[in-house]
Amino acid sequence: MIAIPPAELKRLLVADGVVDEAIFEAAAAEGRRMAIGVEEILVSRNAITRQYLLDLLARFFGVERVVLAGRAIPEDVVQAISEDVAREKRAIVFAKGDDGSFHIAMENPVDLQAIEYLKRALKAPVIAYLASPEDMNYGFTFYGKRSADSFQKIIEENIAASLRLRAEGAKEAADEVPIVAIVDTILSYAISSRASDIHIEALENEVLVRYRVDGILHEIARIPRSVHPAIVARVKLLANLKLDEHGKPQDGRFRYTLGVDSTDTRVGIMPTFYGEKIVMRLLTAAARPQSLEELGFLDDHIALLKENAKKTYGMLLVSGPTGSGKTTTLYSLMSLLNRPDVNIVTIEDPIEYDMKYVNQTQVNPAQGITFASGLREIVRQDPNIVMVGEIRDGETADIAVQAALTGHLVLSTLHTNDAPSAVPRLFDLKVLPFLAAAVLNVILAQRLVRKICLSCITSYKPDAAAVSFLEAQFKLLKVGEGVKAPTLMFKGAGCPTCNGTGYKGRIGIFEMLDATEEVRRIVAAPDFNLDTLYTETRKVGMVTLFEDGLRKVERGMTTVEEVLRVIRE
Repeated sequence: MIAIPPAELKRLLVADGVVDEAIFEAAAAEGRRMAIGVEEILVSRNAITRQYLLDLLARFFGVERVVLAGRAIPEDVVQAISEDVAREKRAIVFAKGDDGSFHIAMENPVDLQAIEYLKRALKAPVIAYLASPEDMNYGFTFYGKRSADSFQKIIEENIAASLRLRAEGAKEAADEVPIVAIVDTILSYAISSRASDIHIEALENEVLVRYRVDGILHEIARIPRSVHPAIVARVKLLANLKLDEHGKPQDGRFRYTLGVDSTDTRVGIMPTFYGEKIVMRLLTAAARPQSLEELGFLDDHIALLKENAKKTYGMLLVSGPTGSGKTTTLYSLMSLLNRPDVNIVTIEDPIEYDMKYVNQTQVNPAQGITFASGLREIVRQDPNIVMVGEIRDGETADIAVQAALTGHLVLSTLHTNDAPSAVPRLFDLKVLPFLAAAVLNVILAQRLVRKICLSCITSYKPDAAAVSFLEAQFKLLKVGEGVKAPTLMFKGAGCPTCNGTGYKGRIGIFEMLDATEEVRRIVAAPDFNLDTLYTETRKVGMVTLFEDGLRKVERGMTTVEEVLRVIRE
């Protein structure tokens, strides 16, 4: 995105009274070290807001701002330039003036070279507006909506070709133009739809294509079984997997490029009754670890996390089911801890973000690198902070505990339903109670809930039946005394921005167990009882997942229905 020169940015911010020189210089130093713009550091630290930054950019460069989110863009207008050109130039045509000029949203509306190119391509005058990256992504979804029709058209046009492909070898089938086009369309449409996962599933008579968007699976298309072997072969070829292996699971990855945007794609292939199932996890290559505020942490949880992050030894665990955002939280914590005087080393499966100045190691069983063996070597690398992607077995747990006891801060994840349950899980992994009590600093449980779409958010007062239902849930979920049903709630009415769902994006809801002295005593007790631990954590003020969800319901961030959905899963 366009940036103001640091000296000018400093002058403007100080003149506006937003930050003082000391705060700016500290952020600038951190930005230089991390190779990140100072403005991004200031936003992540809540020194300035994203909205203020965009307004400041527009003012400094003398351009108008445009908000695309929620705006209906005519298909013939957005299609005035191709998706490849739009992504390469980071430009979306969103309107056409009466004088024949094209109004274009850009992340860099003073890029004269790009503007001249667009003038020549459109053969018309161009008026450039400043848009946020989020607005640009919204604009790109209009190409995705058209891709849905293109997808079906590609399938229909190539059914006949697929019959011929079946008679050829897997390698030849995977390289044929129709199959390449089908797989490219599946990937590009998924990226435009903000999907996190692609599922390609073999059924008895057809193949089902589904995308997971904001945690929910949506059916996208059904295609003939005749093209399934060639699609599987194409994905295997991209991920460098064995084309002739059909009876064993395989895992791989590849990078998919759309315009100038790159997406790291993790591939898992599993044999099923009707054929091999493909699941592709999409990870934006340029993604950055989010701040704790962006993840959805509220002030009390942020304060507790930062307090424990200052400790030089011990263990910070994040628990929750698969897909609940545990690794993303760990990356945000590492970003917070990533300083010049600290050596951070990780062992991960997979490496989801490339973090500057963090020594990251990928698990590779074929080369003898497991969590346990990698962690054993990591402690010889003079680390201050160790991140273990997941504690899966007793050997990894034992080495992690020993590292936490000997002057290292260990960050890791476990699969448990809530924060207190992480303690008996450690016992199951043969961690001795007195050692668990000695190393635990804080245990964080989390889930991901969908955010209410800000383009169509509305408020309403819950009726008596809704309040009665919610109060019944309070009893079932053991909500603390004094918590009452919100008198005002919010929901999304449904609009083009959220494809009519009322939700757009996700945030976390959290439960945080602080290892106080009394908690440590309960954990180390010979007659450990989970109920006793739960009672003590409630006594010292632990906010449960449901209660944290209610706090976000009251703030208009999500809905009661969404919180209950993820709590019950």
